[in-house]
Amino acid sequence: MIAVYLLPVYLLVNGYLLHRIFTWLSAIHPVFHKKAVRIVLGIVYLFVAFSPGIGFLTPPGEAQRFLKGLGYYWMGIMLYMVLVVVAADLIRLVHTKIRKKTFTRLRPALAGALCLILITAVSIYGMVNARWIRITPYQVKVEKQAGDLDSLKIALVADLHLGYSVGTAQMRQMVDKINAQNPDLVVIAGDIFDNEYEALDDPQELASTLADLESTYGTYACYGNHDIQEPILAGFTFHQDGKKMSDPRMDTFLKQAGITLLRDETIEIDHAFYLCGRPDYERPGRGIDTRKTPKELTEELDLTKPLIVIDHEPRELNELSEAGVDLDLCGHTHDGQVFPLTLITDMVWENACGYLKKGSMHNIVTSGVGVFGPNMRVGTKSEICMIDIQFL
Repeated sequence: MIAVYLLPVYLLVNGYLLHRIFTWLSAIHPVFHKKAVRIVLGIVYLFVAFSPGIGFLTPPGEAQRFLKGLGYYWMGIMLYMVLVVVAADLIRLVHTKIRKKTFTRLRPALAGALCLILITAVSIYGMVNARWIRITPYQVKVEKQAGDLDSLKIALVADLHLGYSVGTAQMRQMVDKINAQNPDLVVIAGDIFDNEYEALDDPQELASTLADLESTYGTYACYGNHDIQEPILAGFTFHQDGKKMSDPRMDTFLKQAGITLLRDETIEIDHAFYLCGRPDYERPGRGIDTRKTPKELTEELDLTKPLIVIDHEPRELNELSEAGVDLDLCGHTHDGQVFPLTLITDMVWENACGYLKKGSMHNIVTSGVGVFGPNMRVGTKSEICMIDIQFL
């Protein structure tokens, strides 16, 4: 329902942007003063601006995929249009105007061109950057014996957000880069899906691609807050009767992909270490009303063995450390994903991205592989975290 209340703001912002676009175009050439030209340009602009809403109302199919995909690109572009145009207007207001008449037409045209170049450059960079997956290495030491193992190499990924923005091509890149690292274990810390199963570009091909992941002990995952089936518009959800939960097709997809889903479950691997997958803090999902506390997770385990936890959101870090967890692997934050949201993540999360040690527990939060909302990354990166654990 928040999306409904924000609609007037959205209309005002786009009205302001359209006005500034017409002001710039009119300074370039008199043809843009013509009413017919402005109407055509206005219709095109409004179609793009309202593509998220039009796509939301369109039945599932190729038309909806196109509209929603366009809408996700637009969300990012509009963000930087607002930032750049508002900044330009503020500069114009605080600086003394050039009074030479010969520059009367040139100044707005030049300012508009500079704004366009900056918006285009940042947007293209963000789109390309979101698809370039990097490897981020970590080394940690766990002061426990792990059977016959001296070390363990884990590939951590999260926030795939498979859907309108992330599909088979990006998953193939991720799989190939993980396999090239020869991991012992692959873990996916939630938000595998982007709320709508219908958004998958090719479920069978996606599952087959993820099934190509190679490791000694296999691939394990937990669900995140977006691994549920619900309508979503520009990042906002709408009220639904009943409990929100994953689509059964999502569970089936993971089985076809060879991914073991851990739902408040702990397994022992190779008689050497424990691996636990927690339900999401906000939306624990089907069959789970309240997830186990950290103490309940560990009370029946042999804590002389290493315990690794996959938890989508980096919460309850003190509690997990006190309960005997050795390594807590998380995602969810996207490290802010796009500037200027990158400036506030550290205010919200104790560990917004990267490494933090709590007592004897190591906490690693990945910025994720995919994107949510704006189909770009600015000031952050898509990553695979390669974690080398040494057992002492």
